[in-house]
Amino acid sequence: MKQTITGIGVSDGIAIAKAYRLETPDLTVEKRTVEQPELEIVRFESAKAEAAVELEAIRAKAAENFGEDKAAIFSAHLLVLNDPELESSVKGSIEQGVNAEFALQQAADTFTAMFEAMDNEYMRERAADVRDVTKRLLAKLLGVHVSDPSTINEEVIIIADDLTPSATAQLNKQFVKGFVTDIGGRTSHSAILGRMLEIPAVVGTKTAMASIEQGTPLIVDGTDGTVVLEPTDEETQAYETKKTSFESDKELLKRFVSEATVTRDGHHVEVGANIASTDDLPLADKNGAEGVGLFRTEFLYMGKSDFPTEEEQYDAYKTVLTSMGERPTVVRTLDIGGDKELSYFSTPEEMNPFLGERAIRLCFEHPEMFRTQLRALLRASVHGNLKIMFPMIATLEEFRRAKGMLLEEQEKLQAEGIKVSDTYEVGMMLEIPAAAVIADLFAKEVDFFSIGTNDLIQYTMAADRMNETVSYLYQPNHPSILRLIHNVIQAAHKEGKWVGMCGEVAGDPLSIPVLLGMGLDEFSMSPSSILKARAQFADLSKAEWEGYIPEILQMETSEKIIEFVKTHS
Repeated sequence: MKQTITGIGVSDGIAIAKAYRLETPDLTVEKRTVEQPELEIVRFESAKAEAAVELEAIRAKAAENFGEDKAAIFSAHLLVLNDPELESSVKGSIEQGVNAEFALQQAADTFTAMFEAMDNEYMRERAADVRDVTKRLLAKLLGVHVSDPSTINEEVIIIADDLTPSATAQLNKQFVKGFVTDIGGRTSHSAILGRMLEIPAVVGTKTAMASIEQGTPLIVDGTDGTVVLEPTDEETQAYETKKTSFESDKELLKRFVSEATVTRDGHHVEVGANIASTDDLPLADKNGAEGVGLFRTEFLYMGKSDFPTEEEQYDAYKTVLTSMGERPTVVRTLDIGGDKELSYFSTPEEMNPFLGERAIRLCFEHPEMFRTQLRALLRASVHGNLKIMFPMIATLEEFRRAKGMLLEEQEKLQAEGIKVSDTYEVGMMLEIPAAAVIADLFAKEVDFFSIGTNDLIQYTMAADRMNETVSYLYQPNHPSILRLIHNVIQAAHKEGKWVGMCGEVAGDPLSIPVLLGMGLDEFSMSPSSILKARAQFADLSKAEWEGYIPEILQMETSEKIIEFVKTHS
């Protein structure tokens, strides 16, 4: 029966092909009493050994396809597989006289429930790692065949309950034209890897597996999150046209790759890339990034068993700076806590973690960790155009303290005979309203500001951005947000300092004209958004939008401002 399903579009584009259901194997477990527990333990260890070999192979393939940093999720799977607490729990149950499958399922359920009960999205998604590893082990213990997506040899759209990271890593882009899953969000592993593959993807549909049969003709619109089942000829033709237009637009945008970002009236702004690892550099270059506006260094710390050493960090920073050459590279110092935690580093449980000990606050509490990063950054500074940025600064004292620690490490390095660049800049991420209000005072001491809109909006609107019931308050064009941003830009320019923006809003077509009019100097965004933004700038007049700003700042609601932008763009 013809039907349309909606979900979350997480990777742009149109896919038209038949459905390939990635069936979830029947891994039903029954409890049995065993008389020889030692034999069950041998079965469990044998399954573990086989799973480890498979995971190593998948990890190697993922490293080849996506790079070492993305393959690190499979290192995390190996850590789960070899977790001593999980193993001890399973063996303990077996020794009580139950079969290995039941013991494993019981232990995995406990671990999964523990992760799912956590307060932040990143840790909740670790439950998916435990489920993925558990399925692999149970399949081996039960002797059940599990679908291998790497064997697909015709054009299909994958339909799955949840596309596990290991399944995603085996997808062949030549044949897999898109995928749809019942669960998942914008930051899930499958969504991230889908974007890396650049294939259309819709997640979180909740009903795809129940509604779509094997071989059903499908259309997936990864831009707006729509899945059309058994489309009519007219619908297919319409989406073919949309697909051709989408791909044609992508081709046309390529002409902007090597061009500077210049408005219709000749004003140049800088458009940079937000990156999470050195593996993202080729994508930034492919899209003509004029710099790196945000290097999220916390990803150096994640998916590992311990803190990265100074040498490991130095190598990563040197790679990015060397690759970017004279182009500016803004490196954000460690920003963990809140929604980003490390498995090997215990952060305090807090009622309001986003308002608690995170980012620069956590670094002050653990100066040895912070100073190691500062040393690595300073050593790498001679290899490029480095700009060091401190996150979550609320007071002048915090900025002075962080900069003071940086200068102390510089003196130590120079005393050791290690060269440090004398041209690197020191700035702050502006994401706390209190700091935005006194931006004029900060502007006398920083070299630059970079506005982090996700948190600035969250804190200004007093609305948890992870809470769906208050998501309507995420309003980038709310008058209060725009006034704060305007205040920051005015204050910085008065002192001759530059202002960038590295939050999601920098790449939003509805926000770009207003930010341009306010005088924002640098826009940093997802690499895949750069060319589209550059094309938009080419159609805009800086002088025209500058003239609109007084009127916009007097508007009462987001709706009025958005309507104004649509009318005048």
